[in-house]
Amino acid sequence: MIVKTLPPSSQPIQEDSRNGTNRRGDELDVIDVVPEDGTPSLLVRSPRLLAAQKVRIAAQPEKLYDPVGIAGHYQNRKVQVLRRIFAVLGPTLSFVFGLWSDSKRGIVVKNDRRRATQLRVLLTQLGPAYIKIGQALSTRPDLVPPVYLEELTKLQDQLPPFPNEIAYQFIKEELGAPPEEVYAELSAQPIAAASLGQVYKGKLKTGEEVAVKVQRPDLREGITIDLYILRNLAAWVQKKVKRVKSDLVGILDELGDRIFEEMDYIHEGENAERFFELYGHIKDVYVPRIYWEYTNRRVLTMEWINGTKLTQTEEISAQGIDARYLIEVGVQCSLRQLLEHGFFHADPHPGNLLATTDGKLAYLDFGMMSEIKPPQRYGLIEAIVHVVNRDFEGLAKDYVKLDFLSPETDLTPIIPAFARVFADAEGASVADLNIKSITDELSALMYEYPFRVPPYYALIIRSLVTLEGIAIFIDPNFKVLSEAYPYVSKRLLTDPAPQLRASLQDLLFKDGRFRWNRLENLLKNARNSQDYDFNLVLNQGIEFLASERGAFIRDKLVDESVNGLDALGKNVLHNFTSLLRERVGLTAVNETPAATVEQQQTLEHIKRILGILRETRGFDPVQLTSQIAQLLVNSDVQRLGQQIANRFTQKAVARLIRQLLAS
Repeated sequence: MIVKTLPPSSQPIQEDSRNGTNRRGDELDVIDVVPEDGTPSLLVRSPRLLAAQKVRIAAQPEKLYDPVGIAGHYQNRKVQVLRRIFAVLGPTLSFVFGLWSDSKRGIVVKNDRRRATQLRVLLTQLGPAYIKIGQALSTRPDLVPPVYLEELTKLQDQLPPFPNEIAYQFIKEELGAPPEEVYAELSAQPIAAASLGQVYKGKLKTGEEVAVKVQRPDLREGITIDLYILRNLAAWVQKKVKRVKSDLVGILDELGDRIFEEMDYIHEGENAERFFELYGHIKDVYVPRIYWEYTNRRVLTMEWINGTKLTQTEEISAQGIDARYLIEVGVQCSLRQLLEHGFFHADPHPGNLLATTDGKLAYLDFGMMSEIKPPQRYGLIEAIVHVVNRDFEGLAKDYVKLDFLSPETDLTPIIPAFARVFADAEGASVADLNIKSITDELSALMYEYPFRVPPYYALIIRSLVTLEGIAIFIDPNFKVLSEAYPYVSKRLLTDPAPQLRASLQDLLFKDGRFRWNRLENLLKNARNSQDYDFNLVLNQGIEFLASERGAFIRDKLVDESVNGLDALGKNVLHNFTSLLRERVGLTAVNETPAATVEQQQTLEHIKRILGILRETRGFDPVQLTSQIAQLLVNSDVQRLGQQIANRFTQKAVARLIRQLLAS
């Protein structure tokens, strides 16, 4: 095979503002692979590896997970498959027999923590594929009872290291040169060994400290045969066991895709680059650099981060760093991952979140990432609004839209079940709720009813619960949802998406009446969001109110504005008529009534809202005056003002006539 390197693409190189050097994350090289047998050439885009002419391209590129191809591969290797089945079957049957024995003695197996612990140990012993499956099951409340869920979340993928000789051989094969020619230094032993690979600390010839991750030998073959066996077992269970409603084969295929992506370190490097592009600009978030010229499918070289685990609070405090602040940074970054861009870090455990020596939050290990599409992102925010409003029928319908429940599902028993889950929230704000307790309750509910948990949601819950666990370890009073509420408020006020405009309407109106206290709380919370912009809210708010989509809110706001002006007018008229009667000597029998209590409360809300706006970052009276002058010539705004003026004038004239006649 002949490998020809074509000139790099003309795509611009991204500037890395952290150290003034170029990140070559966006530069691609085109490789023209021409087999020597004369067959047509194949044009391939290589992920930036030939830029430094240091990496050789493998003759046959690795394929992603292909269950059909894997099945074809093992159909003629029955002896190999049977050998692996017997290796797994012994300890597995022993565990299953124990469960059967317990059930015969009246023990409720699904609530037995001792057996849950045994399952965790068993999966660790069976190897990388089973460890990954156990970790995946720890996010599947529709398949696993709550006690087992909790135990499986403790599943670690720490395994003994493999010999340095094998690691060095992989480095030579992947990078085209032995380690001593590639790196100036490399630690004598790996500093960490996980289920998929092990990590060395090294130094480049140019002086940069790096982490070098090398994949385990025979990893792909071992994981592939286990996935093949388990996929066949899942198909049999799905067909024979009617209690199982979830698509077990689909779940295993999703897991297979994810594991194969994790085994490709080029893919992990690309994940890191994308994460940097989306979230590297967030204040005090740090993403390590990938050294592409020293990275290939089985070897990853990335910037070494000198830092401390967030759970090592004493060490962090000794450095003068506020660990609680870094958790706040992590929460804000997670919200943008989950609700804004949809590309999120699915494994933020303490080892992957470090406090750097200069007080930043560094993210590590980008092998396990996931993505949420816009409909799901908006659906999650809609669900939050329905929880705030205690609209459990709406919440149940959200779960249908989010594909947790089939459209044919009878929601009648599920709606009161949701009400029971959130019963403790009665009288409390959503911001005061605990994610772990809510997800535990929801897990029990999903196990009892025909829910099917989409993979993205399972990873979201894992991500949030892990982050909350770290936060509570640092500060037992930390409320993740309380920190999240300003961002959600900002999104509701500023995002022009129709779904969120509908959610804002649901939040602000009840039985056709405007809830000023909700608007007041939204504005108060939103101003605490880092990127909240007063001018953006004002411009988008006016644009929306003047549009056809804002007709309902516009009409209701006109009514409420008239009521507020009416309350103000009543108070003025009350004082005026009282003074007039006093001057002309009339009795006060038919004295003009002052504003009602409700109208007075509306007036107070408006005053407080104006106060909140004045204290909001970006509020500038001079600029606001200019904006108002521009808005006044807008035909839609003029029409809105005319509606308010006409209704208020009609009310005021009618009242004045009544008062004069009464006098």
